[in-house]
Amino acid sequence: HYLCFKVLGTKPENIDNAEDRHKFSQMLDKLNIAQPEWKELTSLDEAKSFSKKVEYPVLIRPSYVLSGAAMNVAFNDDELAAFLEQATEVSKEYPVVISKFILNAKEIEIDAVAKNGEIVIYAITEHVENAGVHSGDASMVFPAQTLYLETTKKVKRIAKSIAKSLAITGPFNIQFIAKENEVKVIECNLRASRSFPFVSKVFRQNFIELATKAIIGEEIPKIDKSALELDYVGVKVPQFSFSRLKGADPVLSVEMASTGEVACLGDDVKEAFLKAMISAGFEVPKPGSNILVTIGGDKNRAKLLDAIKKLNTLGYKIFSTEHTSLFLKEHGIESTRLYKISDKHTSIFSNIPLLKKAQEDTENIFNYLTEKKLSMVINIPHETTKSEDHYIIRRLAIDYNVPLVTNIQVAELLIEALAAYKLDDLEVKSWDEYG
Repeated sequence: HYLCFKVLGTKPENIDNAEDRHKFSQMLDKLNIAQPEWKELTSLDEAKSFSKKVEYPVLIRPSYVLSGAAMNVAFNDDELAAFLEQATEVSKEYPVVISKFILNAKEIEIDAVAKNGEIVIYAITEHVENAGVHSGDASMVFPAQTLYLETTKKVKRIAKSIAKSLAITGPFNIQFIAKENEVKVIECNLRASRSFPFVSKVFRQNFIELATKAIIGEEIPKIDKSALELDYVGVKVPQFSFSRLKGADPVLSVEMASTGEVACLGDDVKEAFLKAMISAGFEVPKPGSNILVTIGGDKNRAKLLDAIKKLNTLGYKIFSTEHTSLFLKEHGIESTRLYKISDKHTSIFSNIPLLKKAQEDTENIFNYLTEKKLSMVINIPHETTKSEDHYIIRRLAIDYNVPLVTNIQVAELLIEALAAYKLDDLEVKSWDEYG
């Protein structure tokens, strides 16, 4: 551009307006579009002051972030200091962007193609997981199934406004965070996102072909098709390589960890999700088999209570750790307590390499996992408190190839799918048989 070459598509100046956080934020303010409160800071004291002002938790984003590298969510001053030290030395040369992190919010994306600032086609997808999981690691649903109508309308209005303001010609993706019908913009990327192939397949419209036509100035036929007309649902799930990454903690976060993805179609979201999980290598537990449930914090336990009741109704044998077991019993769900790694021999298991030695008790998690007595582990970590026991459980599940779920929303949808479909019920259809 600076050498006077003609650049097709969106003007480079407008790409810069989208990529430069300050310019993009100013544009959103002018358009009266909400965004999470943020600030670029150059010292730890400034970071602490801002974080207290917006109230923890906060999202820490170092300069030059790629796929969420070194991004973290801090819940207090100590975590903030530790994460900033881990990322880089904060200074005027290496500032850090800190933004308010919204708990229990929904993440939404719109993939679209525009020509001269007018949107010609779009697809609104929702993440299964709440905000806080990197978009590359999130399970995506299209068409979105659980969004309020008002939220969907706001997403469309905001996307149209941004496309017009940036005079977009070509592909773009906008990520939103929504809670109680309040919609805020996280970021806008003037490129094809990783979900472009997914929405193209599900929608049966080639978004890249349309984007190319827009970029080179060809006429684009009017597209009357709406996602609401689709009588099937697509779900895209991530694939991970934790079994090859020795010692890695298999918990989803704002830092991307997946190494692949699989998408499937179904008559409803449950069928599509179950198919996608199986296709990604998840071994569905057989009815009547043993499932370990260990959940950090009563708030999380309450959120999953109905799902656990459903598992019980489906005939699965529930095993749990001490506090989860007591909570379930209080709410009328019987489970078999298994001892955690540290329950009786804390000193033996204070370090991961010492896992070679099992507890003397036979009714303990170590033995049940290493002897393949469990068909699935649901391990939901506490948001703010880290537990070595929980980490060891997750790591053992990965190392001994026991299916593992570490996210509340994924656990809920998986259990709903298990309740709705038996494996023999799942029909294998070609893409052409849908639509």
